[in-house]
Amino acid sequence: MKDIKEIKDSKDIKKENIKAAPRKFAKPGSFHLTADDITAATDEEKQQLFTMRESVTYWKDAFRRFRRNKIAMVSLILIVLIIAFAFIGPLFSPYTYDQQLRGSENLKPCFKHPFGTDRIGRDMLVRNMVGARISLTIGFFCALIVVVIGTAYGAISGYIGGMADNIMMRLLEILYSIPDILVIIILQIALKAPLNSMFPNSRLGSSVFSIFIAFALLYWVTMGRMVRGQVLFLKQMEYVTAARAMGAKAGHIIRRHLIPNCVGVIMVTAVFQIAMAIFVESFLSYIGLGVAAPMASLGSLCSDALPGIRSYPYLLFIPAILISLIILSFNMVGDGLRDALDPRLRSK
Repeated sequence: MKDIKEIKDSKDIKKENIKAAPRKFAKPGSFHLTADDITAATDEEKQQLFTMRESVTYWKDAFRRFRRNKIAMVSLILIVLIIAFAFIGPLFSPYTYDQQLRGSENLKPCFKHPFGTDRIGRDMLVRNMVGARISLTIGFFCALIVVVIGTAYGAISGYIGGMADNIMMRLLEILYSIPDILVIIILQIALKAPLNSMFPNSRLGSSVFSIFIAFALLYWVTMGRMVRGQVLFLKQMEYVTAARAMGAKAGHIIRRHLIPNCVGVIMVTAVFQIAMAIFVESFLSYIGLGVAAPMASLGSLCSDALPGIRSYPYLLFIPAILISLIILSFNMVGDGLRDALDPRLRSK
């Protein structure tokens, strides 16, 4: 009973306080507030107005999510180190890739030759540096060819649509079905004399140019498909409709509106194409269809070391490990970019 009485007394006190401080309006019958009705916000009310995360752009958010991917970041650092090893390392080496050192044939790894020497006395450290440089250079150039041709073809096909799109896609499927190795071999046989006459002093040989031509003919198919699919989605957006209404031509819309919004897809596909190009070049060099001697690539180094694998296994393992690290790193970076640039994961 005592508790009930205390509750009633507290209610009576509240009612008295309310009666003692009646609400004042600016005018009788008006709902406008006066200065007495306005009070300062508490700290808790202020905290409710703070945003949980600052507003960032698409690229900043993608870079933030890419940095949180530890595997992709480690792979990117590894790629940077391999690039420095391939392009900067030879500048500090006292030897050249084709220099033969008398009395230093088949030396095992030592302080003077960390990777040993081959059967004719060439330092394997600088040859692996140059080989990695050749493989990376071919990979980047082939990826550039794929990006240019595939992006243009896919954007045009996706934007035009209709019968032209069907014809262009059927042509793309035909190219996809052609065996690439057979094309490279045919190109090497057919273009060997013309390429040798055009580039008589080339250290790479005509085989490398055949690889470039094969990538220009065949390997842009995946890029074309990816860009076409993205353009088919983007051309239905409001800003494309507005550009058409303002009289913009198809070339302007593709160049200024569609391709810039396909950069994410292009970047991811290009990274995977670099890894594919390095693998193709290494394989062709391994079977003797790559760079010409005495120039070295990682694939040709593996091929040269194969006869002495029992006596000198490190000559094979070192370039093979480099090939594996390069391809794996580019694939991991590509996976990280694909996750970071996916707009569906932006809120995570």
